[in-house]
Amino acid sequence: MARFRYKTKAPDGVSQEGIIEAGSADLAIASLQRRNLLVVSISPEEEQVSAASRAMAIFGRVSQQDIVILSRQISTLFAAKVPIVESFKVLMNETQSSTLRSNLAGILDDIQGGLALSSAMSKHPAIFSRFYVAMVKSGEESGKLEEIFGFLADYLERTYELTQKARNALIYPAFVLTAFIVVMVLMLVFVIPRVATILTESGQDLPIYTKMVLWVSDTLRAYGIFILVVAAAAGGVLIQYARQEGGRIYFARLKLAFPIIGGLFRKVYLSRIADNLHTLLSGGISVVRALTITSEVVDNEVYRTILLEATEDVKSGSMISDSFAKFSDIPPLFTQMMRIGEETGKLDYILKSIAGFYRRDVDSMVGNLVSLIEPILIVSLGAGVGILVASVLLPIYNLAGAF
Repeated sequence: MARFRYKTKAPDGVSQEGIIEAGSADLAIASLQRRNLLVVSISPEEEQVSAASRAMAIFGRVSQQDIVILSRQISTLFAAKVPIVESFKVLMNETQSSTLRSNLAGILDDIQGGLALSSAMSKHPAIFSRFYVAMVKSGEESGKLEEIFGFLADYLERTYELTQKARNALIYPAFVLTAFIVVMVLMLVFVIPRVATILTESGQDLPIYTKMVLWVSDTLRAYGIFILVVAAAAGGVLIQYARQEGGRIYFARLKLAFPIIGGLFRKVYLSRIADNLHTLLSGGISVVRALTITSEVVDNEVYRTILLEATEDVKSGSMISDSFAKFSDIPPLFTQMMRIGEETGKLDYILKSIAGFYRRDVDSMVGNLVSLIEPILIVSLGAGVGILVASVLLPIYNLAGAF
């Protein structure tokens, strides 16, 4: 489908401008004429929206919180029976994000050009996921657009809250460990060498742990740049490998197998799967389509593969629960609850209950994890600093006692 920028006049003489999609210029003109518009000019439109999307990807992103607020605002405006064009004009004026404002302007142009809201949003995949667009399209087809945006706002709020809790549980230990590593490297590079001169010139027999610390210090000073370059190159190779199918599966599996943290991520993904399926099925999306869309937004290759295989099984006439039961990464509780929902015809309600159960489990696990991490970090950091200090001070004390 090509895009054309047009200028027209309405029967009352009012000029209009906009963008329309059509297979050719003749089809675009015919579409405009069916609206009783006099076509003044029409010309092919370059992909300005795509350029805006590329610029957004380079210079800035729209946060998940902005999308949550936007969805809630759209739901409120539609509930107040504000026309769609006026709604998006209000949203453009209210948003604080220049990136989001430019994308809303592109959506408004497309809507005024006769494009459906879901089609206009699909041109901005960096902001509106396929899941989001599918829900909007379902609302258009069922005439329940206001209700669908309410579903989306609630779903995005739950997802944002869940993601933030899991992320916040990891920020503190990551920050502390990074600070500890930086301090240790600075001491080994700048402090220990000055003390090492005294120890080596004393001629005394140094303990094994002191020799190890001095060896690490000498290695960092002599080959620090080389080690940094090798580490950066290895990181680049790992990033490239992670982008390949085998790498994505390996790191997804590693993420789930990591002690303690893996259990947290597993519950986050299970909650996301149940919540996505509940929201899609409640919006009137078919089971096959719901599974396909969920596989694209679950953000883990292991569960993506499970969902795609479940999609093929459902196409062959199987129940979702029977397909999920084949995989060890789906707990028996999950499949048993789904089977009850399928047998009673209340699958969307059961999925909502499953999602709520795993959200509460994640909340509890995050709280326990944070309370557990703090003492472990304190003990570990204390032990590391103690070993470093002891390896230097004890030989000095021995040297002082010899005089």
